[in-house]
Amino acid sequence: MSNAAKNPLETLAEYISSFEVKDLPSEVRHGACACCIDAMGAAIGGLDYEEVPEVIKLFLNHSGRYGDGDPKSSIWGFGRETSVFNASLLNGILAHSLELDDVHTGSKTHIGAVVVPAAWAVGEAVGASGSEMLEAVVAGYETMARIGKGFGVSDHRLKGWHVSGTAGTFGAAAAASRLLKLDALRTLYALGMAGTQSFGLWAFLGDGATSKKLHTGRAAENGAAAAYLAKAGMTGPKHILDAEDGGLYRATSDSWDLSAVSRDLGSVYEILNVDRKPYPCCRSMHPALDAILQIRAEKFAPPEEIQSISIRSYEVGVKQCGAIKYPSNVSESKFSMRFGVAAAYLDGAATPRSFSMDKINDENIRDLASKIDYEASEEFTSNYPKSWGCGLSVTYRDGTVISRKVLDASGSIANPMTDAQIGKKFTELTSPFLGDDGSARALESLKDLEGLKSVRGLLSPRP
Repeated sequence: MSNAAKNPLETLAEYISSFEVKDLPSEVRHGACACCIDAMGAAIGGLDYEEVPEVIKLFLNHSGRYGDGDPKSSIWGFGRETSVFNASLLNGILAHSLELDDVHTGSKTHIGAVVVPAAWAVGEAVGASGSEMLEAVVAGYETMARIGKGFGVSDHRLKGWHVSGTAGTFGAAAAASRLLKLDALRTLYALGMAGTQSFGLWAFLGDGATSKKLHTGRAAENGAAAAYLAKAGMTGPKHILDAEDGGLYRATSDSWDLSAVSRDLGSVYEILNVDRKPYPCCRSMHPALDAILQIRAEKFAPPEEIQSISIRSYEVGVKQCGAIKYPSNVSESKFSMRFGVAAAYLDGAATPRSFSMDKINDENIRDLASKIDYEASEEFTSNYPKSWGCGLSVTYRDGTVISRKVLDASGSIANPMTDAQIGKKFTELTSPFLGDDGSARALESLKDLEGLKSVRGLLSPRP
């Protein structure tokens, strides 16, 4: 591409198509392996979650929009191969089902649930090696993070857009383009076509719909399709982000920043700025869950001895997790701060079991949740998205008040999970489906992703 009037998306396309694995710092290569482990564990753990099994069966039975062709891409832990596009979609749905997938806080994106499914589906189809997969994952993470940051995180979200869907298509297209060995121009076309397929809206919060995970699934599928369309000769607009008429940034934000798309490429690796979730719910709830569990460890009292609980946090978090005063279903429970904090206090933990109909129907949890006040505070809003923090205070009827401020929740880059914790999370989620031995073998293979000759067949279910 000519250097004349080059825009940041062109610069990004050139980077995607040109860097080599040997150029990546060791911590970036290690981080890419950790991202695959975390995303795949979260996905396999969702194989029996609510409607997910029926969704998989339906799409396999009807072969999807593109047909199965020569099926070479696997549905993780399910024991079936299907088309690249079905695998991208279904693994993307799986990876976001439990709300245990990673979060890039600077862009508010769930990158692993989009990029890893798309990369793995294309990688299996083309017979990619582990090092080629690693390159694709890095390309996808760097792309999705920067596109997401460019939207203007708060403004884009407050307009109702789900950035994991809107930025996700770009990340998937970048990963797929890398695996298809597209040159810079065709990669640019793929990114342009990815952008015209961007979507994802927060309307599901209004009635507890379960469609949020569709956003990551379609982003993975649409991004992969964009790369294949570019390979076939279709072109996409290089000004998809900033065009005067129909530019994605212009259409969805009043505070967008095109320069974020190519800023610090090759020197700052956003794949290292990823939070990992210890709790299966919206990341905006995690600081408060940390706080209430810390307070519980210091002083536990029955709910009738608690007068009130006060939570102050950032505006976006309150918009997402404050509207649902008390959940009516499991999907809503993962976005109800009052419920989550009450359940964690009474359980002493925040696990998948904590977000269940049994807990929703628990009158003790309901009673405690009614005592929780949750509001936005300028102190925390002004620091978002750099910090996803909160302050929480419990006032007991004996007059005791215990407060905690959490600026960096468990699993954040400032308070990270260790490799051992990431591995433990993976094995706990995958062992029921892969078996203990299969889970252990998959984990060891993913730890050494760069050394694999082929990425096929790593996540087969136990016999």
